[in-house]
Amino acid sequence: MTDFLTSAEAEALRLSLLVSGTAVLCALPLAFLVALGLARTRFAGKAVVDGIVHLPLVLPPVAVGYLLLVVFGARGSIGAWLDLHLGIRLVFSWTGAALASALITFPLQVRAIRLSLEGGDEALGEAARTLGAGRLDRLFNITVPLALPGILSGILTAFAASLGEFGAIITFVSNIPGETQTLPLAIYAALQAPGGEVEAARLCALSVILALVVMTAGEAARRAAARP
Repeated sequence: MTDFLTSAEAEALRLSLLVSGTAVLCALPLAFLVALGLARTRFAGKAVVDGIVHLPLVLPPVAVGYLLLVVFGARGSIGAWLDLHLGIRLVFSWTGAALASALITFPLQVRAIRLSLEGGDEALGEAARTLGAGRLDRLFNITVPLALPGILSGILTAFAASLGEFGAIITFVSNIPGETQTLPLAIYAALQAPGGEVEAARLCALSVILALVVMTAGEAARRAAARP
């Protein structure tokens, strides 16, 4: 890797993997619960909730980053409280980049898990309930295994999308080498520098390879999980 990438480029790769992994894994529990609620329950305003969940998919990423800055920035309603009472500052940090990526890719996880749940056999859960299985027992022994293909698909699709996230991250946490500069931001910085085309090309090639590896692994995992 060191023969192909400079130390700064390798750091951008490390940050991309760290930010994307943290974003996806931290969002997964909530994504599963939201998908389960949308797939298995009926309530007033469900269409509105569904629209809110999928809003990051249609909003400009820069708008999402701006909203995060307003809420979680140093002077934001939540950001100021976190900084004052807990010493947590999300703006200009890799954790803030993970938050931005998690918000952008959250709908991808929800949708994949929801489709898997809706395609499952609800009669199995009902039969288990009549036989005395509790709610948690049914959740972990029936619902989660049936939803596993969607869970894996959602994780890997969201991870791949997070690797390419640019607008929300640069708006919320800026482009700081070694702290918030992920691969897309490193490509942008290279293109702004004189003679940076070669570096940008290397980083683009790396991004393509990563995306292909993740998506191929995702499809293989989904098929393996779907086998009876």
